[in-house]
Amino acid sequence: MIAPAGSRALVGRVAVVAGATRGAGRGIAAALGEAGATVVCTGRTSSQVTLRSDYDRPETVEDTARLVTELGGVGVAVPTDHLDVAQVRALADRLRSDYGAIDVLVNDIWGAENLKGPPSTWNRPLWEHDLEDGLRILRLGVDTHLITSHCLLPLIVTRPGGLLVEVTDGTAEFNAHHYRLSAFYDLAKVSVNRIAFSQGHDLAPYGGVAVAVTPGWLRSEMMLENYGVSEASWRDALDPCRADGGPVAPHAFTESETPRFVGRGVAAIAADPDRARWNQRSASSVQLAREYGFTDVDGRQPDAWAEQ
Repeated sequence: MIAPAGSRALVGRVAVVAGATRGAGRGIAAALGEAGATVVCTGRTSSQVTLRSDYDRPETVEDTARLVTELGGVGVAVPTDHLDVAQVRALADRLRSDYGAIDVLVNDIWGAENLKGPPSTWNRPLWEHDLEDGLRILRLGVDTHLITSHCLLPLIVTRPGGLLVEVTDGTAEFNAHHYRLSAFYDLAKVSVNRIAFSQGHDLAPYGGVAVAVTPGWLRSEMMLENYGVSEASWRDALDPCRADGGPVAPHAFTESETPRFVGRGVAAIAADPDRARWNQRSASSVQLAREYGFTDVDGRQPDAWAEQ
């Protein structure tokens, strides 16, 4: 039987959300907390440790850990730069010492939102993009995932049933037929889907599962700020232009989702005793919602992919 969202089905499970500072990572950590999990929240922006972040934003991993605890889980903040192999190895050592093994690893590391550029720069040929910025997109969006998996997956395979979730933008099917903004961004997002497929191959002999998951149009902290609205007033952004001057896409905004929606999808897979059926697959938040019967925090099942 599949446990419903919010059922406390993950009490006693240990999850690591890499990239939990904000956006989808925070939403996933929160949803795992709703289900009762212990959630180790990692990222570079911290109120306790100074690490170099590509964003100058107020959200911290400590904030996320507190939210996890408020929602009924156990939140633990471990500031980590996932491009620094030594730091990720130190994280693995701490997890091994504190928990022995982990049940869920979520690779939601990104940090390249500013580097993808405004809409006016999208769809330009490769040679018109800044090469240094483009290569850093790949470092932040691909290398971080590989480094983290290399160091932490040994903690997943110690017993059957471990789950790896790779978070990206667009399902494998969607990205196979749609060009995504630029050659660098496109490669980063397609690569993460394939990383999940490859790691599913590696994990299967150990009884583990790897799946790629994508949100729809996410009402992240950065997105809300870009449109000059809050979560309470986000529908006000349906009329004005974006802060960068680009047009608002009415359908996508109407069908936008909170970060908790994709988080509940991850929690549902983690609680599913038959989660092996997701191995090497790619799924959207709305696909998972329809499969498992959960909703976003407002009771809806938004589908920003429907008309794209």
